[in-house]
Amino acid sequence: MTIKEVSEQCGISADTLRYYERIGAIPPVARTAAGQRDYSKDDIGWVKLAICMRSAGCSMDVLIKYIQLYRRGDSTAAERLQLLKDQREELFEQRKKLDNTIEVLSHKIAFYENAAKNLNETE
Repeated sequence: MTIKEVSEQCGISADTLRYYERIGAIPPVARTAAGQRDYSKDDIGWVKLAICMRSAGCSMDVLIKYIQLYRRGDSTAAERLQLLKDQREELFEQRKKLDNTIEVLSHKIAFYENAAKNLNETE
């Protein structure tokens, strides 16, 4: 696939795809004889993983480290597993904070809805 097709399919700009490849956030993409990027299904999988990890709050440094470990081979599987578990744990912590925030806001909303109802009843 061309960079334009991958860009459209994944919902990120061609510049972002080039940047991810340049800094090592995705493995190098094969090139055509004319020098244009030719994305394979595996490449698109890496792009989608990068997008997922970034959406999960993963830093570029962690993403690059993951790719570097992957490129070193199977001997790094345990390190990659731990990296993913650590990222998941950070997401769980973020979710706890969001759940707490939602709870506080829901309490305040209920308070003001009740206050507005009581105000309307006295008018």
